[in-house]
Amino acid sequence: MGIEIERKFLVAGDAWRAAARAVVPMTQGYLNDQDAMDEAVHGNAAQRASVRVRIAGDQAFLNLKSRELGCSRQEFDYPIPVDDAQALMALCVGGTIDKRRHLVRHGTHLWEIDEFLGDNAGLVVAEIELESVDEPFERPDWLGAEVTGLARYYNLALASRPFSQWNPGERAAADA
Repeated sequence: MGIEIERKFLVAGDAWRAAARAVVPMTQGYLNDQDAMDEAVHGNAAQRASVRVRIAGDQAFLNLKSRELGCSRQEFDYPIPVDDAQALMALCVGGTIDKRRHLVRHGTHLWEIDEFLGDNAGLVVAEIELESVDEPFERPDWLGAEVTGLARYYNLALASRPFSQWNPGERAAADA
């Protein structure tokens, strides 16, 4: 069983761009939606995992991730043919997520900085994967507020209710 331990942060400014070593274009969609997952959290439905299809550059993946708030969850990621991923995209509910993933090494960790496009343009989120929940890491100067426990920043939520639909208060929190 795969366990993902990931923390998610907003970024402050563009200083991270100079350290970016690679950029991968990504498109992803979900075969289930935020409403089904929200019902599962409250015990009203059987869906307790998101099912995502992702095309990253010239590779594609089917991903299942357990529905839990916080930094630790079960995750299963399987490579699939790009043609299959494109066919699955047509079956996705909600919108698709388009983004550029920038890979930035800081200290001993690799940061993934997602610069969202389309309906989520203007949102930039940095993620770090850790070996344990309490693993220490160096905080880059460009790291902003932590949003790990805020479901609206999860990609599944952004597919259902993109950044462009957030109210001014939600957007202000993202800019803080």
